[in-house]
Amino acid sequence: MDLKIKGCRALVTGASAGIGAGIAEVLAGEGVHLVLAARNMERLQRVADVIASRCHAAPYLLRADLANEQETARLAGTACEVLGGIDILVNCAGGSRPFRGDASENEWAEAITLNFTAMRRLALAVLPGMVERRYGRIINLSGSMEPRGVNGANVAKGALHLWSKGLSCEVARDGVTINCVAPGRIESDQVRNSLHPTQESRDAFIRQHIPAGKFGDPQDVGHLVAFLCSPLACYITGAVIPVDGGMHYFAH
Repeated sequence: MDLKIKGCRALVTGASAGIGAGIAEVLAGEGVHLVLAARNMERLQRVADVIASRCHAAPYLLRADLANEQETARLAGTACEVLGGIDILVNCAGGSRPFRGDASENEWAEAITLNFTAMRRLALAVLPGMVERRYGRIINLSGSMEPRGVNGANVAKGALHLWSKGLSCEVARDGVTINCVAPGRIESDQVRNSLHPTQESRDAFIRQHIPAGKFGDPQDVGHLVAFLCSPLACYITGAVIPVDGGMHYFAH
């Protein structure tokens, strides 16, 4: 299927590994011009090398700490300048923040900033150009709404879902769609090293929670994101779409 996004211009944050890297690789394969952003430039360069090795256009790389408001503004401005405008924004930067009951105000502020506020700031920075061109796609990577404990990222993602739904209604007539993608257990360093450090723990979780019988690949998320970026997905907006092998059916 021709997704009709060849030549589109995209900014992907959190692109140095895992889901963000998988999304970048899929979009590059569709002929999208990319600016990739992350804090770790060495890992970001490895992603760019993989993309170039597949004979796709080399992405432009930017270091950015999205917990910093000034760096977020700089990223949006530089990406727009490099690409000549942004048609697609994929907000993938973020991170789990499991908290104790006595977590500090600073810990909460950092979790909300990284997992919601930075995404909102970037979206609002690129939105005027999308509205002017009457085409834009904003994809926000979120997560489960069925937490098994207190996690600052989950709280922020709840805000992200509701904000995305509300804003999507305001810009739908301008040719801009805004959707959230909620990954389940996707192969990544965090999943393998932190959540499930042994093969036994991975197998046990899969048996209990994932009807598909395996963890997902980053490209599984990337293929959905690429479709949502397409003109073919123009009637999908304000949605929260899980990519989790059926794991959400087992939420409790």
